[in-house]
Amino acid sequence: MSNSSFNNAFDHVELPVKNIQAIQTTRLALAKSISNTPPFHSFNLGLHVGDDKKQVESNRQQLLSCFPQYAKIQWLEQIHGTNVAVINAHHQQAIIADAVVTQTPRLALAIMTADCLPILLTNQAGTEIAAIHGGWRPLAGNIIAQTLDKMSSDSTQIIAWLGPCIGNTAFEVGNEVKQAFLTLSAKFESCFIASKDDKWLADLVAIASIMLKQQGVEQVINGHHCTYSNTERYYSYRKHQQTGRMASIICIK
Repeated sequence: MSNSSFNNAFDHVELPVKNIQAIQTTRLALAKSISNTPPFHSFNLGLHVGDDKKQVESNRQQLLSCFPQYAKIQWLEQIHGTNVAVINAHHQQAIIADAVVTQTPRLALAIMTADCLPILLTNQAGTEIAAIHGGWRPLAGNIIAQTLDKMSSDSTQIIAWLGPCIGNTAFEVGNEVKQAFLTLSAKFESCFIASKDDKWLADLVAIASIMLKQQGVEQVINGHHCTYSNTERYYSYRKHQQTGRMASIICIK
């Protein structure tokens, strides 16, 4: 595939570590799709959303071709929980977890999202990586701290990249969500702006940034774009309910 197709279909992931490769897909196809049927067109990577299985598998194979030879992508079955898997080999079946850690080269770690915040981590040496599904429930359950605890690297040596998610002008939540974070720390008060009818606009990027810095991660790179307000490029579950999934993937070369 051409570099222009790659550049148009994917967002740039800025992780300044030599032997790390990271990719953020969008809903735009790398190559001509077998089917452009709404609501999944064109590059859905989720097998669980009702899309044609053959099309999804074809999209996944195209994505795999972007990584080094012999690389394999580890997919997760994300349940909005706090389980963190530490792996040293590829599992054919999706692992039930919302975060995953590895030190194995050419084992690409994938997080699927359609409004939740994808978080990719690497140490500065490029010898250990992690990927986190940053929905509000996993974040409120301290999945960031639990992932960092499972990593061998010191948190001060970790670089974090935050990907596209629903923005702070669109993510309206109830009091229970705000209170779940205020129970953890009063610092999260600044991540919520009053909306209407006891609702709040929540900022997932700000929440995750505070959590990372509380754990000693100082280098946080914000690659954020709002999925809800740009559905020509991104999938948004909050806007469309039935929709595809994007992937944020990180790999040690």
